[in-house]
Amino acid sequence: MNSDNMSILGLTLDYGPYGFLDGFDAGHICNHSDDSGRYAYNQQPQIGLWNLHCLAQALLPLIPRDDLLAALGEYQPQFEAAFAEQLRRKLGFATWQEDDWTLVTDLFELMQATHTDWTLFWRSLSHWPLQQNTAELRDLFLARNEFDQWLARYQSRLNDGITPEQRSQAMLLANPKYILRNYLAENAIALAQQGDFSEIKRLHRCLMQPFAEQPEFAAYAAMPPEWAKEITLSCSS
Repeated sequence: MNSDNMSILGLTLDYGPYGFLDGFDAGHICNHSDDSGRYAYNQQPQIGLWNLHCLAQALLPLIPRDDLLAALGEYQPQFEAAFAEQLRRKLGFATWQEDDWTLVTDLFELMQATHTDWTLFWRSLSHWPLQQNTAELRDLFLARNEFDQWLARYQSRLNDGITPEQRSQAMLLANPKYILRNYLAENAIALAQQGDFSEIKRLHRCLMQPFAEQPEFAAYAAMPPEWAKEITLSCSS
């Protein structure tokens, strides 16, 4: 997300390195040429602010410096509010509370230790309020006792007036079942280079409804194969 790939609207313009997380790693680097990890996953908020600083510098001849600095000062609270809202929806909370940051931080630390699959975890958690299928979630973690403790804290947090049915339905609309994982794109590209575009069309049909249950595409929602970890990408991929 370097500064020439971010529009004035804050949209990312370059999807070359396909920035999709499989196993959660806060230091995940999409681009293999990013040796220092400047654009790693956990650096994205800071890089967003850096990009805005670059824009502000370009606008200095037109806008007073103090006004630009005041605008930049709004970035952090607005980012945190937007991030909290996304997490609230993913976790199925009616409202966001300040203590929820601790719950999320502890969850991320558990996921980091195991490199828990990001997409599979959130989708499984979306079913949990209704089905209470703890085994499916526990299997995504090595430190299962620690995860049990986290899940108990999460369960106690859910006492906010929302029924399990309402919560699960809302979470399923915030946590996709299907994403364009790197290895899925790699398979489709390999076939396309041989003149076979059927897999691209099939993926396209699936990803038009990423939040829907689509039994015919169940394989796309499975755990990635081991070889997927070896895929390296660059901005020219």
